[in-house]
Amino acid sequence: MATQKPSPDIRSSRLGKSEIDRNFSDLHPPLSRPEALIEADRCYFCYDAPCITACPTGIDIPGFIQKIRSDNIQGSAHTILSENIMGGMCARVCPTEVLCEEACVRNLHEDKPVEIGLLQRYATDPIFEQNNQLFERAASTGKKVAVVGGGPAGLSCAHRLAVLGHDVVVFNRDSKPGGLNEYGIAAYKTINDFAQTEVDYILSIGGIELRNNSPLASAAELSDLCEEYDAVFLGVGLALSNSLGIEGEDMTGVLNAIEYIADLRQAEDKSKLPVGRNVVVIGGGMTAIDVAVQSKRLGAEQVHLVYRRGPEQMSASVFEQTLARTSGVAIHHWASPERIIGGDHVTGVEFRVESSDDRLHLEADIVFKAIGQNMNGDGLISIALESGRFVVDENQKTSMDKVWAGGDCVVGGDDLTVSAVQHGKIAAIDIDRHLRKA
Repeated sequence: MATQKPSPDIRSSRLGKSEIDRNFSDLHPPLSRPEALIEADRCYFCYDAPCITACPTGIDIPGFIQKIRSDNIQGSAHTILSENIMGGMCARVCPTEVLCEEACVRNLHEDKPVEIGLLQRYATDPIFEQNNQLFERAASTGKKVAVVGGGPAGLSCAHRLAVLGHDVVVFNRDSKPGGLNEYGIAAYKTINDFAQTEVDYILSIGGIELRNNSPLASAAELSDLCEEYDAVFLGVGLALSNSLGIEGEDMTGVLNAIEYIADLRQAEDKSKLPVGRNVVVIGGGMTAIDVAVQSKRLGAEQVHLVYRRGPEQMSASVFEQTLARTSGVAIHHWASPERIIGGDHVTGVEFRVESSDDRLHLEADIVFKAIGQNMNGDGLISIALESGRFVVDENQKTSMDKVWAGGDCVVGGDDLTVSAVQHGKIAAIDIDRHLRKA
């Protein structure tokens, strides 16, 4: 008699809606006014502040904190948003613990750093909530720029170009703008549809036309844009998930983490999302952490995150790794996937343990691949590429005339919203310089 294969245990409503709502509440609740004033008073207001150097967008951090101390919230927000128009989202998702807060001089005195991220959110949230437009457009230049990609890089570039007086058309491949801010970040990091609130604020400057469901598919289309527009910015991101390249990868139940996170972010009722009883996540970055923690918060009983190297090599920060562990995720290091086990549906994964003959066997109803993404750039080979990404100079200019690029799709892109925003800003300033010469 044949042995019956175990059926996958995947279902929704493992937890009640109220419990799931609590699990997906704000990871870092905002500061009250008294809390913000106390925290702002901890800043030393260094003359040569290392936190500014550590911020990829170069925000004057002591400057905006000083304005909070004097209750000048609008002035504080202007200081932030002048350098980083997505300062609200970055206040929520930036790994501040390895950027500005790690550089805070209070760390040198065995003290905890100033909570810069929470103070940045305190200053910017009222501006977005009230749609208090702090910027105005310069006189029209009569120039038109095409921005391909509606994520952080593209929207940052579009906003700065609009402020400088240029007309912009944003070609966005998705049905909603925002890119990974909308589709790829854990739901407990950005609640209440904040990503779209921030996008609405960016677009309200005027001079930006948004065209959703408009991907760039070929070099011919890029060439047409170059003919029609005075300049083109590419912020196309990394749309394709990397392959594991192992036996069983195409089995039912083996999912791309980024796609599941997108479904979760767009779900009106998270309790209706199907989740496995046993979940295995392969990867060591922010996406791996996000899908592992969210699976646990949806009610998965066992969640294992497996990474092929050690904790120091994980691109997820120490804070994120700790968050996973305290959320009940088991993290395994130095184990590489060899094959996915199952028949019609995955039942487990076998890993090879480094520097030994041991094998790690984990049961799984769902396996998430979270080993990074790559760019679908085959149709854009007219631009110089390196390791599948666009090569750009210090001003984000590509090898193609009239074309700039930024965000994850360029060499050196590091999967951070704040870095993508900076790329878009730098490119816009350089595009403006070129257009005014023309």
